Amino acid sequence: MSSSVLLMSMSADGYIAGPDDRPGNPGGDDFMRLHEWYLNADGEVGRPDGEPGEIWDELHSTGATLVGRRTAEQVDYYGGDHHGVPIFVLSRDPSPVDYENVHVVSDIETAMAQAKAAAGDKDVLVHGAVTAQLALAAGVLDELQISQVPVLFGSGLRLFDVLPERVELEIVRVIDTPRATHLRYRVRRSGSSTASS
Repeated sequence: MSSSVLLMSMSADGYIAGPDDRPGNPGGDDFMRLHEWYLNADGEVGRPDGEPGEIWDELHSTGATLVGRRTAEQVDYYGGDHHGVPIFVLSRDPSPVDYENVHVVSDIETAMAQAKAAAGDKDVLVHGAVTAQLALAAGVLDELQISQVPVLFGSGLRLFDVLPERVELEIVRVIDTPRATHLRYRVRRSGSSTASS
């Protein structure tokens, strides 16, 4: 069965983007510091060596992508191609996008349902802080893959600045490397067998 998985790199103090995050400067100042972990042996963006390569493989084996409009606009909707899968953009603005593979959806529940249907038995890759917060609040985010980078940004955009309530997580996997600690969590649902009493 398909799961929705947030995949984000984050500083140790919770930032996923640096200061001055805007379309002309996507991710803000020094954004790539958060993504050095996925540079390959040649220093290029690509599948990293060792265990972090598993995360790269998982990202590229998902069956659909769900992203917020702001994030999508900053990267020109991935040029309409995020590893060849349908892209669902969460936005209150219903304006269509000039890419055949990009679908604009106005609410998180519908967007996730459509993304999961498109993904079939593969996972849905989720990007963006606001989208993650909305998905958690709506109970439609299943897992979080957080790559925590050993740096303190001090300012920028935090991943979990606004949540309506506490969310309990279960640790699924930890991959510790010098460049990042990769933490995979499953969201605990109330009434599930893993929830504490």
